[in-house]
Amino acid sequence: MSPTTSSPLQAHWFDGRSSRARPARVRLLAGPGGTRLQLKALDGAGEALDLGHPQVGWPERWGTGRAPPRVAVDLGAHGSLQIDDVAGWQAALGQVSHRTSLAERMQTRLPVLLAVLLLAGAGVWAFYRWGTPWAATQVTRHVPLSWELTLTEQAMAQIDGSYVKPTKLAPERQAELRAGFDRLVGLIGPELQRYPGYRPRYRLEFRSGMGPNAFALPGGTIVMTDAMVEQARLIPNTGEPALLGVLAHEIGHVAHRHTTRMVVEQGVLNIGLGLALGDVSTLVSSGASLLTGLAYRRGHETESDCYAIAMMAKAGLPTTPMADLLLGIERQMEVELRGQTGAASAPAPAKEPAARQPQADWFSTHPDTVGRAQRMKAGQAPDCG
Repeated sequence: MSPTTSSPLQAHWFDGRSSRARPARVRLLAGPGGTRLQLKALDGAGEALDLGHPQVGWPERWGTGRAPPRVAVDLGAHGSLQIDDVAGWQAALGQVSHRTSLAERMQTRLPVLLAVLLLAGAGVWAFYRWGTPWAATQVTRHVPLSWELTLTEQAMAQIDGSYVKPTKLAPERQAELRAGFDRLVGLIGPELQRYPGYRPRYRLEFRSGMGPNAFALPGGTIVMTDAMVEQARLIPNTGEPALLGVLAHEIGHVAHRHTTRMVVEQGVLNIGLGLALGDVSTLVSSGASLLTGLAYRRGHETESDCYAIAMMAKAGLPTTPMADLLLGIERQMEVELRGQTGAASAPAPAKEPAARQPQADWFSTHPDTVGRAQRMKAGQAPDCG
C-alpha cells in the first residue's frame, strides 16, 4: 500500500544560493519515520528535494483565530519555503496525520502540559528524595581522608578562635572519658562500617564556652563540651553511660561520613536541578540547599541513632541513660526559652517534654527528641535495619 500523500501546494523556495524566490510545488507524505516533504522546482531547472522528518524545521501549529499570514518552513541546508496558502498547509498536515512535537502539544493542549509538569515534578522529587542521597553516597566513597582531615583542621581553628574556649575539665576526668571513647572505637568492626576501607583517625577533644553539646567533624575528630559532661552529672540516672551513648552517636556521624555527604549532597542536588531546570536561580539553589540541610540532616541523625544503639548493645551498655540525658537537655531548653520570653517568672517544675508537633519538624535538623528518647529506651530507633 502506497504511503498517504497530501494535495500539492504552491510555494516560494529560497534555496540559500540566491536571493530570488523560486516557484515550487510541495507535497507531504506519511511514512514510518514521520512526515516527509517533497519539493520540485517549477522554474524549468528540474531540481527536486525529498527530505525526511528530521531534516525539516516544521512550523508550530496555531489555534483558531491565530493563523499567520503565511507559513515559513525551514529546510536547513536547502534554504526555506514560504507558503501563502495557510489553510492548505494545515489541511496537508491533517491528510498525512503529521506527528506534532511534545513541545507543540504542550503549547496547544492543556492536559498534555499538565501531565508533563506532573511527571517532571515527580522526577525532580524522586531525584531529591532517593537519587541525591544515593549518588552522594557513591561519590563520598571516593573522597580522600586527607581532604577531610584538612577541612577539620581549618574548622577547628575557626571554632577555637570564635566559638569555644579551652576545657576546664580535670585531666583525670578527661582521661576517663577518653578511655571509654577508645573502648567504643575498639568495638568498630565490619558490621559497623558504612564505607569498607575507610579508616578515620578518631580522637576526642573537650571545649568550654558552649552549652551542652557534642559534634563530629570529618575524619574522626569529636568535640564534647564541658557543659555536656556537667549535664550528665546533674541529671539523675545518666552519668558515664549517657556520655558514652552520646559519643557512640557522634562516632556514627564519622563512620557514615555525614559532614562530607552533606557537602556532596548539596553539590549533587544543585547539579541535578541545573540539568533538569536549566540555569537555576540563586533563590532556587538556596532553597534546595536549605531543604537538603533540613531533610538530610534529620536522616543523618536517625542513622547515627541506629549506629549508637548497635554500638552500645555490642559494648553491653544501656541506652536509657542517653535517652534521659536527651530529655533533660530538651527540658532545660524549654525552661530557658520560657524564661527568655517572660512566660514564667519562676522555674517551672520538671516534667517530661511534650512531643514535638509535626509542623515543628519542618525547620528542625533533628527528629523529635521525645520520640527518639522513647525508642532508645526500648533499644530501637526509627528506620533501623
